Amino acid sequence: MSFRLGHPLAYPLLVTIGALAVCLAWAPFGDSEQVAMLGAVAVVIVGYSGFRFAVATGVLPAGLSDAPAGTHAAVGGRAVAVRRVRQQHRLVSRSWLEFTLGGKNRWLPVYFEPALATLDQGTAELGGRTVRIDGLRVYPAGRVRDSEPVGRLIDNPVRPGAQAVTAAARAAGLGRRLLLDGQSAIAGPFAGLLWVYVAGGGLPAFAGATVVAAVTATWLAAVRGSDPS
Repeated sequence: MSFRLGHPLAYPLLVTIGALAVCLAWAPFGDSEQVAMLGAVAVVIVGYSGFRFAVATGVLPAGLSDAPAGTHAAVGGRAVAVRRVRQQHRLVSRSWLEFTLGGKNRWLPVYFEPALATLDQGTAELGGRTVRIDGLRVYPAGRVRDSEPVGRLIDNPVRPGAQAVTAAARAAGLGRRLLLDGQSAIAGPFAGLLWVYVAGGGLPAFAGATVVAAVTATWLAAVRGSDPS
């Protein structure tokens, strides 16, 4: 699969690589305890990112085939009406597909794609491990759920403006997305203080722990499927 810059998975992949690079860059300056912690963080980043990308690309199921009895024909490829909603909860902003399956409302988190910003109602083909909306493949950012996501769910406009796609594409720029996801980095200094309190190390340890925690928080927002729109 080609991960061009505009691909929905390109941004979380780049952020994942960046987070691992930061862990690697700090390793030569730490003592054995700090290096062990950096290694543990790197393992978590690799493992969790691998799981997320495996679900997104269909290597692992997103729960779309776990529908109640009698609905497997719909899951196997029959058209299902969906709409896109944007979740806003504290610093979290994600795109979700909302649809009805087996008589129940369901929500599937997906990685941001500019075309989603203009999707009011669409026809989706929900395969066991793939999702296509009017021919466009979208990538799950987690497993389907039958409970409404927490926070405020914002519907797309019924009649999006002519510049909606252009604005969405501009919002998906790397700089803007890093700026938005970087809000989570506010937890960095607190993690740095906690590390110094527990393990010591003074200012250098505080600086390293703060940077690694901030980068990890930004990575987590990206890999979970943040929505910059």
